[in-house]
Amino acid sequence: METVNIVCFGFGQVAKNFIKKINLENLKINLTVTSREKSEKRSFDGLDYESLQFSENSFDKRLIETLKHSNHILISIAPVNGEDIVVKNFTNIFDNSRTKWITYLSATSVYGNHNGDWVNENSKTNPTSTNGINRLNVEKSWLDLAEKKNLPLQILRLSGIYSNQKNILARLKTGNAQIIDKKNQFFSRIHVEDIANVLFKSLQNFKSKEIYNVSDDKPTSSEELILYGSKLLNIEKPKVIDLSTIESEVIKNFYKDSKKVNNKKMKEFFNYKLKYPTYVEGLDHILNNNI
Repeated sequence: METVNIVCFGFGQVAKNFIKKINLENLKINLTVTSREKSEKRSFDGLDYESLQFSENSFDKRLIETLKHSNHILISIAPVNGEDIVVKNFTNIFDNSRTKWITYLSATSVYGNHNGDWVNENSKTNPTSTNGINRLNVEKSWLDLAEKKNLPLQILRLSGIYSNQKNILARLKTGNAQIIDKKNQFFSRIHVEDIANVLFKSLQNFKSKEIYNVSDDKPTSSEELILYGSKLLNIEKPKVIDLSTIESEVIKNFYKDSKKVNNKKMKEFFNYKLKYPTYVEGLDHILNNNI
């Protein structure tokens, strides 16, 4: 495979795990990332890279030439004021693009509430949260741009992300987990390593203008997850709290949605077997490896 000249808009846990996976597979890579901080040279996982300043108000002009010569672009930054600042700032840069792979990381919040039923990529999108509304708007802006300029775009709708560092076990240890009493409440989740593996698979198995749900096999209630985590840590489960007593609007909005996310399209197209098919394997790995 040719050298992966990649620009990562945002360099959070998903992008970092993706780059680690590329490194692990010994592919040649030239990496540029964006950050709100000042431009500088940095190093990650033994790889030297350029971090260029980029925000809704300004950006390092070197980004223009970098984008013109990139063959892969990953967008993992959140919408700003309801829009995607990559589309806002760089639409014209894609006129004669060499890019052969653009991936926008969206979220399953675009589906909104489905009262605990299953959703797939063809299900109605009726987001209830600000995040879901903004994500769906950005998806449409990227799809419109891809159509107009014939760009190679795929969209991954990610379920709730957990990792070796950020997970229910860590929250239970610090006392930051609580059980919310709400019936028929289902959430889907995905380990960050599985996201990275799917992204890596897509480098050589890519179909433009497609959308994939990236989720594990076992949607559950947050209560079920917390009870399993408490059992692993051999601690008492947190007390149950009535949703009506919660003051946080973020948590209230989170519990408006209940759905089970179907991952069949993702697994079949990328011929991918999940490393952590359910939270059981994921949390067991974290506990057994003292992470």
